[in-house]
Amino acid sequence: MSTTFGRSTVLGYPRIGPRRELKRAVEDYWAGRIGEADLHATAAELREGVWRTLRDAGLDAIPSNTFSYYDQVLDTAVAVDAVPERFRHLGLSALDTYFAMARGVDAEPALELTKWFATNYHYLVPEIGPDTVLAANPAKALGELAEATELGITTRPVLVGPATFLLLAKATDGSPEGFRPFDRLEDLVEVYTEILGALADAGAEWVQLDEPAFVADRTPAEIDALRAAYTRLVAVERRPRIFVASYFGALDDALPALLDARVDALGLDLVAGSRDLDRLAGRGTVSGTTIVAGLVDGHNIWRTDLGAASAIYATLSGLADDVAVSTSCSLLHVPVDLTAETDLDPALVERLAFARQKVDEVVALSRVLTDGVGALPSALPPMPDAWRDQTVHARLDAMRPEHSRRGAYTDRAAAQQERLQLPPLPTTTIGSFPQTDALRHARAEVRAGRLDAAGYDERMRAEIADVIALQERLGLDVLVHGEPERNDMVQYFGEQLGGFAATVNGWVQSYGSRCVRPPIIYGDVTRPAAMTVAWSTYAQSLTSKPVKGMLTGPVTILAWSFVRVDQPLADTANQVALALRDECRDLEAAGIRIIQVDEPALRETLPLRRADQKAYLDWAVGSFRLATSGVADSTQIHTHLCYSEFGEVLPAIDALDADVTSIEASRSKMEILDDLAAAGYSRGIGPGVWDIHSPRVPAQDEVTDALRSAVSVVPAERLWVNPDCGLKTRGYAEVEASLEHLVAAAAEVRGS
Repeated sequence: MSTTFGRSTVLGYPRIGPRRELKRAVEDYWAGRIGEADLHATAAELREGVWRTLRDAGLDAIPSNTFSYYDQVLDTAVAVDAVPERFRHLGLSALDTYFAMARGVDAEPALELTKWFATNYHYLVPEIGPDTVLAANPAKALGELAEATELGITTRPVLVGPATFLLLAKATDGSPEGFRPFDRLEDLVEVYTEILGALADAGAEWVQLDEPAFVADRTPAEIDALRAAYTRLVAVERRPRIFVASYFGALDDALPALLDARVDALGLDLVAGSRDLDRLAGRGTVSGTTIVAGLVDGHNIWRTDLGAASAIYATLSGLADDVAVSTSCSLLHVPVDLTAETDLDPALVERLAFARQKVDEVVALSRVLTDGVGALPSALPPMPDAWRDQTVHARLDAMRPEHSRRGAYTDRAAAQQERLQLPPLPTTTIGSFPQTDALRHARAEVRAGRLDAAGYDERMRAEIADVIALQERLGLDVLVHGEPERNDMVQYFGEQLGGFAATVNGWVQSYGSRCVRPPIIYGDVTRPAAMTVAWSTYAQSLTSKPVKGMLTGPVTILAWSFVRVDQPLADTANQVALALRDECRDLEAAGIRIIQVDEPALRETLPLRRADQKAYLDWAVGSFRLATSGVADSTQIHTHLCYSEFGEVLPAIDALDADVTSIEASRSKMEILDDLAAAGYSRGIGPGVWDIHSPRVPAQDEVTDALRSAVSVVPAERLWVNPDCGLKTRGYAEVEASLEHLVAAAAEVRGS
């Protein structure tokens, strides 16, 4: 068994392919256009390309088993055979069972989907009960290890660690009161010992077990359990060497626990969790455990200050006998390659590093101790003056607390009902309607210069007219224009705001086959012109029913962008909020009576340590209220939140002071409503009754039952009826059928 970890590694690499080849292959498989063999062939080509790229870049230690058709947590669930019985009984192939767990089928809803720590990546929540049979099934990891070995490339298989896997899981329905999946840790550790043995037998010299759950607050009992789990795994006689990776923050008390367990290597995120360096310094020289220093930011696209990073590397080399350099987290969260961008300002390009460039940074840092600091690239120049706007700073300085307050909710609600005249249980959607091939083709034609602005506007208006007519026919109460002109709910605004840049190929996986192109916030944020008013007012001109103006909130725009790091996040959020405040006022002046400002990332961006959360929530709530408090009380403000554990931020949701909040609830079976009731939430609420991330059409009875459950907790006059999220990823056939059921269910409950 090799005892050498190597000097350079990454914790993971983008798996979608440089041109989203995986997305297209997976969606072709779902649509029946290709078979399983073709899908596997594409996947093998992508894996080979990644391994060769990392090897040729000079990386010493290369991960494998980071590829996934959908999600790495789901892959780990399969690896420990934690497949719920409701999916086993479907009689599907292994691959189709996997996709059924991810997406659902007509007979069974999918596993719950939620955010992966403080990122815009979504993972599938495992279901573990006291009687769940756990067993080793390392076929995927073994297969990728063998593929790489055949190519002559030594790799390190990666799995989600047993403790984090259980902390991310939820208890199965019917579990005893007080049961937690984490209670099964000893059982799962025994399964991992079998997986380790199988990997060792196959020639694996190292294995990476990811334990990011321990950069969040954990109880002493949980940390003791972590120590015991890894003490047991380290004691396994036949195993690869164990590299425990942490990321997204500091391990704090979990750091000595893992060192006490004598793991062979320990990864520290020294970008988001730099205080672990001080804790390490307090232990004396670390021997027997390689410290893998996460010095290159895997969660943002700015170039690393290699001089500063090399100083940390040198300090670490005095604290531990063996040190390696890594990314702070997997590069899954950044685009693949900066060289694919040809339209960005050169002054910006020289400040950026995508996944491929970050690998080079890791390799360069790893050679500092032998080659010297002089071998590093030069430091970045100061920010250009052209990226600054003093008017924005002066305007923010002039803002006062009263600019972020509206009238009392009860007064607002009365004024809004008098103006809107809505029935009980009003029906609506979250905003977007399906993005058809025709819409994508129109955008491609514009980019290619074959369609002018007037022609594009004509096509978008025709689509809006069709969407309004469809909603009228279905009987929805509050309509949307469908957002046909928007490529993405953040990118669209980034392309119109000053201080933002958009990429052409900067795709990042959000979940499954869903990819986004986060814009880059590089300078002060300005709004040169109105962004949505023309589309919203055109839609409103086609109907007497209210049409919602649709905006993305400041926190979400930051969370789903790559944000400048030269000023506090709060300052950038408030700059975005000022731009949105102006947009809200222009929408109101144009006759739009309802404005929705979506903040699905409110919970996502919450710091993982409670000590840091209040400061974040103060500025996050403040920026939303700054954006939305410039309108009259008779204008109804909505917001939307989705796919996160919201119980932890209920006071903040309340403090947003939105008139109506729509929220994901179908996959979590309306659990949020009890939390809202207990918290005394007293404004409008729209719990999602249709899981739009699944292709299944919910039966009318299913929606009716969900609404009856909701009405038992929330008074009908405050309850709205809507899907979980926007409809852009769905097809029109399932949208029409699902909305028909939604409207019919609302009418049934309204009349009972």
